[in-house]
Amino acid sequence: MQINLRKAMFVLPNLFTCSSIFLGFYAMTLCAGEASPAQLNQAALAIFFAIFFDAFDGRVARMTKTQSEFGVELDSLADVVSFGAAPALLVYKWALAPLGFAGFFLSFAFATCGALRLARFNVLAHRGEKGSSRFFVGLPIPLAAGTLVSIVIAHYRAYGSIGDTATRVFIAGVVGLLSFLMVSTVRYRTFKDVHLSRKSLAVFALMCAGGLAVGIATRASFVMVVYMGAYIVMGLAEWIISRGRPEPAVAALPPAVRAQLEADPALEPDDDDVEAKDEGDEYI
Repeated sequence: MQINLRKAMFVLPNLFTCSSIFLGFYAMTLCAGEASPAQLNQAALAIFFAIFFDAFDGRVARMTKTQSEFGVELDSLADVVSFGAAPALLVYKWALAPLGFAGFFLSFAFATCGALRLARFNVLAHRGEKGSSRFFVGLPIPLAAGTLVSIVIAHYRAYGSIGDTATRVFIAGVVGLLSFLMVSTVRYRTFKDVHLSRKSLAVFALMCAGGLAVGIATRASFVMVVYMGAYIVMGLAEWIISRGRPEPAVAALPPAVRAQLEADPALEPDDDDVEAKDEGDEYI
């Protein structure tokens, strides 16, 4: 029996995606029933590791040149399970259940907004209108899930289970904010345009020093929470600042294209898009 290695290679990136689904489903089984704080922490760790599998499936597909529409659709479905449903169930069981219907609705909103964010991304991708590769439009669902599970892990390591209503209300606010950011048009940097320079190295060194300081102070419990929070705040700050000044890239576009962008901010280009337009490439 002869094995077609080329066809077998197509399975490899999908194995990473299915591993992400497995970890998300495993997390949900841990949350079922009367889950203990240790089980909820284990569920958060499972979702956290699912993020790594999700980060590498696309890279593996590109490295092996096995990209396919099937892989793209499977990845989106995996994200709904591992970073939508699983974190929503986790945060409900961990913190929001005692808040009654409000806690249930916020958990539902997180899962739903994650699905809506993925659907919007897929539609724009199929239409060739994803916009600049330098930015995400809305907070990506793996980062939203990563923020939640980082809080769960850090709180468990530092304090154990939640005992006060104030903490539950704070978590509810975080869930609501993350849900909104996923379906918003707030742009978050992908850092694909970052090049090695003194400035970028200085920023990286500052981030490492800050993470080390937080790690020493909290025994590494809140390092990921700080990094995730800083990324979210940075995107919000850039969005607020940009709202008060005109975009030079948009101003350089023809009036018809500017009108389309005003109708759908998710299509907003950057300076690279304008340069492509000037070179004769069609801008959609």
